[in-house]
Amino acid sequence: MKSHDGRERKREEPVVYEAIIIGGGPAGLQAALTLGRMHRRTLLLDSGEYRNATVDHAHNLLGNDGVAPADLRRRGRDELAAYPTVEVRDATVSAVAADADGVDVEVDGETLRTAHLVLATGLADDLPPIPGLAEHWGGRVANCPFCHGHEFAGRPVAVLNASPHGAMLRGMLAPVASEVVVLDPARVTRVEPAADGLRLVLDDDATLEVAGAFVAPASRQRAPFAAHLGLEVQESGAVRIDPFGRTSVERVFAAGDMAHPGHFPGPMATLAAAIAAGQLAAVAIVQSLAQAT
Repeated sequence: MKSHDGRERKREEPVVYEAIIIGGGPAGLQAALTLGRMHRRTLLLDSGEYRNATVDHAHNLLGNDGVAPADLRRRGRDELAAYPTVEVRDATVSAVAADADGVDVEVDGETLRTAHLVLATGLADDLPPIPGLAEHWGGRVANCPFCHGHEFAGRPVAVLNASPHGAMLRGMLAPVASEVVVLDPARVTRVEPAADGLRLVLDDDATLEVAGAFVAPASRQRAPFAAHLGLEVQESGAVRIDPFGRTSVERVFAAGDMAHPGHFPGPMATLAAAIAAGQLAAVAIVQSLAQAT
């Protein structure tokens, strides 16, 4: 196997899986569950890094509204334990390489062979460089109004986004909050905790107290594997997929907020969308395996 920098990597006789999933969030867990229920030999590799690691309670997921993300992942793993063809490892992948017959995945010095690869590694967020903002990320500072807007009901909120999307957020939050103030992030010099919310200190030394704030972070691929495999990407930076998670490279699939189809303007960063994407990718793999027999 060659690494992404072209160097040869030594490997033993590979272990062959029908699918390897990289990423142990909702998309990856659902893909593993679907494959396990179809008795396909599957390996789930989880680095332990999650986009919503700072979130205490996730919302807008039917049957699990308000669940802690860690609890959701634990429940998913507990369910996977019932399926003997699914293996879960806490491990970080170091390299991947695809050829016409399958994909090699290097982890912990071992190279594993799989017929199909599902990338469910998610995105990482880079927040505006406002002192104090990051300390509240995932709590009183959020990105998605569907996931976190209701918790600020009847109270003022700030939208730190001067783009047209900021105006859209204001309209979306108007029925929820008592007031929605849209600010250019450059105007905010620091964010401080308040009695039951946040205090935004502005560039003219004025202050604004709000229950919470919404920002639009710059998102990037959390893992380098899309680049290593040469996958086609959208203008959004997400991997381009078809409705069943197929990427531009044969046998490689992507699911969750790291990818979206061309007819979407950007990733659907919700738990429900991630779970649906993981299931669809797994369905496509099962169909591919069935056609090969």
